[in-house]
Amino acid sequence: MEDLSRRKMIKLGLLSSATALLVSCGENSKARIATPAEIEGPFYPLSGQADQDSDLTETAGYHGVADGEHIIVQGQILDTEGCFIENAMIDIWQANSKGRYHHPNDTNPAPLDPGFQGRAIMQSGKNGAFRFKTVMPGTYPVSETWIRPPHIHFKVSRKDYLTLTTQMYFPDEERNEADLLFSKKEASEQLLMTAESGDKEELAVYRYNIILERQS
Repeated sequence: MEDLSRRKMIKLGLLSSATALLVSCGENSKARIATPAEIEGPFYPLSGQADQDSDLTETAGYHGVADGEHIIVQGQILDTEGCFIENAMIDIWQANSKGRYHHPNDTNPAPLDPGFQGRAIMQSGKNGAFRFKTVMPGTYPVSETWIRPPHIHFKVSRKDYLTLTTQMYFPDEERNEADLLFSKKEASEQLLMTAESGDKEELAVYRYNIILERQS
């Protein structure tokens, strides 16, 4: 299992050498606003999932790939002073391309996808960088009048910083404005929670930086 995860990470260019805990500042050093927090939601993954590497489009033991549009999400973890944060723990989870979470409490009738991993745990690398491959999350109903737009959950932690739980939204999604969580945010907060379209590689790329606040 460990060898499989290592091969997948090498393929994605995600494997970096181990380094000591480090926070570095450079030309990027300028004051910033922390990424707004958001509720964790009811579908935080249960423990026990063995395959949680940075390629969510493949699962160990399944001969096939996840359904839906495959995408790349990448960015950097910084603090409010503009310092890069290396070795931050990044925990992500999301619905599959049909809008279903791999969670026993999700009653959405949409089908599960055996090729979709659903969760990844990684560490930020040099200059706070992270990168993972996943699928565009599907929309799903919360109630008769509320359908959630595509989004990815993040929980980011690092010693000496406040743990941040937030949600990343996608640009130009028509359901963003009507979403009962996103719409409660100020325009400046919405901007910080929305990814940017990056230069397309073989797949669509979305860039999303996350800014943590130091513990007082």
